[in-house]
Amino acid sequence: MTQENKDILLKLLSKHQELGLSEQIDYEKFYLYSIITHSTAIEGSTVTEVEAQLLFDEGITSGKRSIVEQNMNLDLKTAYEYGSVWIKRHEDITVESLIRLASKVMARTGSEYNSLGGHFDASRGELRKLNVTAGAGGRSYMSYLKVPQRLETFCRELNARRKALDTSDICAIYDLSFWAHFELVTIHPWADGNGRTCRLLMNLLQMEHDVLPTKVLKQDKAEYIQALIDTREEEDVNIFLDCMARLHISHLQSEIQQFEKSIS
Repeated sequence: MTQENKDILLKLLSKHQELGLSEQIDYEKFYLYSIITHSTAIEGSTVTEVEAQLLFDEGITSGKRSIVEQNMNLDLKTAYEYGSVWIKRHEDITVESLIRLASKVMARTGSEYNSLGGHFDASRGELRKLNVTAGAGGRSYMSYLKVPQRLETFCRELNARRKALDTSDICAIYDLSFWAHFELVTIHPWADGNGRTCRLLMNLLQMEHDVLPTKVLKQDKAEYIQALIDTREEEDVNIFLDCMARLHISHLQSEIQQFEKSIS
């Protein structure tokens, strides 16, 4: 991210800590619920944060939402709960561990596929054996035949970057997590659930070093998707890193303003 974004982000994170926002009752829980609700909303879920809270805490389903939408949210909650424990073990991230994460994300909503490349089950996190494009008329992702090898290479580079990371540099932690998100979603290893799983990995890499996880709100979707497209076309990952930094800054500013207003 740019030096300007680094300076703003560090200043906001310091203020967030000084105000004690994270010390509010159930702050971490509701922050996570917000991340989950918006991550599924980007993929089409219409479940609201209030509905998600009732679903997660009380087991109360909404008659206004489909079972698939609510299962998307339940699965992603399970994936975050599993991942937040797993990442704290600081183990190497492998193809197998990414498949396990994807299986949590897609447990209730993943489908079985019979393609020319063979049979695979998305609910088990299995890698795609068919080619996919980014929406109607969109750019094609890499051939499914290249995915396993490319995923191995990604894991090696990610682990090398994690080992070399200066964990006292908060902005470097964010940059690593944003880079990992972009690389993984560009590989697009799965037939479905790529966005949710890549945002999950991004957040877990942040949680690994106890920095505030980045939200991507449903209203950010257009800017977020465009940054992914521009980064691929320009072959400049800094475009995505700066977009994510700006979104995180914007959300921090909004949260701080709302908190200050509530206590004034």
